[in-house]
Amino acid sequence: MSRSGATQAKDRLYAQLASNIKNMSRAVGQTADLMEQLQNDLDAMRVLAGTHAAQFMTAAAELNTDPTREGEPTGGSMPGK
Repeated sequence: MSRSGATQAKDRLYAQLASNIKNMSRAVGQTADLMEQLQNDLDAMRVLAGTHAAQFMTAAAELNTDPTREGEPTGGSMPGK
């Protein structure tokens, strides 16, 4: 008993659909892995940004101190004003 052309076409389309679903599933898995890596990278950037901000504030505090008044920031005002 031979299969009709319509049945063969339907089987071919179902096989293509199964292949496409398999590829999509793999792509979704890769996307999930990349999103997890992105989250880790963002967390590391947050820590790094906090560290750099602390270093910047420390350096700024050191540079803004008046040698005649130890420990008091100058406030960034211009001389004579």
